Order: sequence, then structure tokens, then C-alpha cells
Amino acid sequence: MACFERASPALKQILLQLYRADKPVAVEHHLHEFGSLQYHIQSYVSEAHHVYLSISTPILSTGSSILYGFPHYTIETVKGICHEVVQIVEPAKTGYQLTLKLDFSKIPRKKDAVKIITDISSVQAVILSSQLRELLKNVNDQEISQGTYKPIKLVYHPNEPFYVVKQPAKLTVVFPIRFKEHSDIIIAKAFFQELVDVGNSGACARAPPCYWSPIPPPELRGESMKDLSTNGGFVSFEISARHIEGKKLDKTVWNLLNFNALVKYHVKCTKGFVQRRMRSRLQSLVEALQQHTGMEEDHNIAKVKGHRRMKKLIKFTRGAILMKRWNLRNKIKRFRSRIRIRGFKKFQRRWLKLPSFTSVTSYHKLEKF
Repeated sequence: MACFERASPALKQILLQLYRADKPVAVEHHLHEFGSLQYHIQSYVSEAHHVYLSISTPILSTGSSILYGFPHYTIETVKGICHEVVQIVEPAKTGYQLTLKLDFSKIPRKKDAVKIITDISSVQAVILSSQLRELLKNVNDQEISQGTYKPIKLVYHPNEPFYVVKQPAKLTVVFPIRFKEHSDIIIAKAFFQELVDVGNSGACARAPPCYWSPIPPPELRGESMKDLSTNGGFVSFEISARHIEGKKLDKTVWNLLNFNALVKYHVKCTKGFVQRRMRSRLQSLVEALQQHTGMEEDHNIAKVKGHRRMKKLIKFTRGAILMKRWNLRNKIKRFRSRIRIRGFKKFQRRWLKLPSFTSVTSYHKLEKF
């Protein structure tokens, strides 16, 4: 299941247990989360206050270039989480992109300990957010001044790219939505319609305006048909300057990166809710039917309780009644039997007896010469 919080709950729980342990323990954990994200947590008895955290995560990249390692600005952002506690180990553990050495002895015991560990548990969100922020900053300002707004294709999951179009007054983020099952498409379209209605209402005036269209929006003209071929339509968000100012920037970026996961999570929960309602409805109907049948049986038993004899009621069809009333069964048997003529056998024995014939010619055995 997707984790929509910036801090990983499982990683946070393990780090808190190691931090609150009375004595050093040797621990090795492997965590796998949504989006091919992997964590490896390891501690040694010989190093009482040190924990090693290795991370392997998909890297946000443009459609044309694929990054195989973290850029320099991402590394600097990770160092800024808590420079006294977090130290980057080079080279990283084999199979992982980044390894951090955590010094729990420098975390205060009374206050801010949970907050620091929560910040460390959100390292994956920090990595992705820094990449998206840097990609948005590197857009050619000359294209914007000339009025040509070229969309940036960003890939976090291989089959779920999205586009960012930077304009002078706003950012337009477009998500092509794809599903495998037809039922998912129906649920998602209803969800998008409700999201558009609620997002553009007065109650959500501070939220970014949301739009849904079954065809590609004008901002994606010129993109390849392979990327624009969808069955769930296109969802667009218009992000203005007030949505990315100060601390809102990280939250906005994190919500954009997890929008596809949010849609799939909503569709899955809706299908589960519908199935539970159908099962509960079926169970209530069965119980009502059983109760109604039981009341009829009790009523019939109470009605015939005083009688000593009960006649067995046999239902006859109309054909069976006619056969019994007119004795048609024996008559049909007569019709099917052979016709008998009185005295025919005596006549047959006397006059129709075949005579016996004897051969006129006789044969003699030939003797050998």
C-alpha cells in the first residue's frame, strides 16, 4: 500500500526502537515499500550508538535523460536534515544508492528526539522533493519570456509519467491516467468528477484548481501519441506562487509525486467498500428469508398439532386425472395388443398346415474305380 506521509511509518518505528533500547543490539532489517523503495537498517553490538541506513529508491528524471545516481544538490539536501546526527558513508552499500550513518548519541534524550528521527525517516521524500524542485528551477527562462511553454516530462514510475508546464503566473501539472480493468475506469472517472466539483467550490478556495478531460489538454500538443494514449483521461492542477511558498513547497511537491498512488488507493478502497456492502446486503436478505420461512413452518405445525391423522396431499396433473377417470390405460393396452379372431387357430391347424414333400430323385453313392 502506498505511504502518503513524508516519513515512513515502518522506518520510524524501527529507528525509535533502536534509539530507546537499553543496551546495544545487533539488528538487520530489510524494508520494501511502495514504488520499489527499499531500506536496509543495520546495527552492531561493537558500535553502541551507531545505526547504518541504506536507501534504494527510483530517481525522478526527465523522459530523455535517466539518472543513475543522486545529483550533488540532492546529497547536500540530505546532509541538511540533521548534520550532527546524519553522516553520508561513501561508497554506499552494494545494491543501494545511499548509505547514512546515524549517531544516536548526539540526539537529545528529553526533547526533539522523536522529531529528529521523524525527519530522518522522511529521507526519501527529501530526495524526491529536491529533485523536482531542481528540475523546475532549471527550465529555460528564455522560452517563458518568448511565450513558448514546453512541457517537462517527469518519470517516477516507468508506466506513470506526468508533465509540468511552467508559465509566468502558474505551473500546470498534467497526469495521464491509465488502468487495466474497466471497473477501475468507471470508479476513477466518478472520483475525478467529484474532485473537480469539490476542488473548484468555495470551500476549497485555497486548493489548486483541478480539471479533468478525456482528451489531452492544449499544453501537451506535440507530445508523442504513446504517452498520450490513456483510458482514464487527463487530470490537471494549476499551481500558483502561493502554493509553493515557504514550507508549502515540500508538501505540494510530495502530493504531486503521490497523486497516481492516491488515485489507485481510492479505487481499491472503493471496490472493497462495494464488495463489503454487497456481502452484508446478501447476508441480511438470507437472514430475512430464513426468518420468514421459519415463521411459516411454525404456523403450519401449530395449525395441525391437534389432529391424529394427516392426509397426504398428492398433486395430480390433468393428464393423470383423465387417465384414472376414464380408465384409458387399459384401453390403450388393448389397442396396442394383436387382433384375435375366434377359431382362427383351429382353422390354421386344419387347413393351413404345410404338407411334407419327399424327393422324387434318389442319389447313389459312387464307388471308386
